[in-house]
Amino acid sequence: MSGSELMQGARRGIAVAVSAAPFGVLFGAVAVEKGLSVGDALLMSATIFAGASQLVGVELFQHSVQPWLVVLSVFAVNFRHVLYSAAITRHFTGFSLPQKLISFFLLTDPQFAEAERRVEASGGVGFVWYMGLGLTVYMAWLAATLVGTLFGRLIGDPKAIGLDVLLPIYFMGLVLGFRSRDNWLPVVAVSSVASIIAIKVVGTPWHVSLGALAGILVAALLPPRGGAAAEVAEDAPAGTVPVAGSIER
Repeated sequence: MSGSELMQGARRGIAVAVSAAPFGVLFGAVAVEKGLSVGDALLMSATIFAGASQLVGVELFQHSVQPWLVVLSVFAVNFRHVLYSAAITRHFTGFSLPQKLISFFLLTDPQFAEAERRVEASGGVGFVWYMGLGLTVYMAWLAATLVGTLFGRLIGDPKAIGLDVLLPIYFMGLVLGFRSRDNWLPVVAVSSVASIIAIKVVGTPWHVSLGALAGILVAALLPPRGGAAAEVAEDAPAGTVPVAGSIER
């Protein structure tokens, strides 16, 4: 069973890896162009493992800014992971402390979305499945970084050949995969509008976190469609079992 779960996670990871590979190559190419060695670029990908913040860090390294500003900028880019980790913790109840630490290190945007999808499909997230997904993406990211450091200049601008659209398309597919959830449309709509306003007013990278917070606020204010049924279930006498399908997710 464990081997099967590992392969299931790895198969999901391949789709993520293909979508993220152009950005790994881009980072590797930019890192070398900004003066980092191949080893430095690989070390950065291995320890930070977050594409956008790695690019921000490389840009700041070139300008010789204060270390605390680099840390603050990377935190700003990755602030959404605070929200991810808070939401996904409930799925890690069976994980040991070392397993949780490894899982949180591998937590990325698609890792979070795939884990939520897994919960909807099978009712839970196993550590073996999670590692199959996460390690596949992690190793592919390192490989893409290496390719970028060695051959990135030969590829040129990824936008010129359309590689930059792969990851946004993948993310759009993930978002649409949750369209059956309660209040999906208003949450996505408000989050999108708030993100657009934020990028115009505040700028990147805060628009990502501000858009997410706006969506969370709407989700908290709007009651789920199954709210009434949930209240009935809570008020039912101990030992009674609700009818299957009576409470929606």
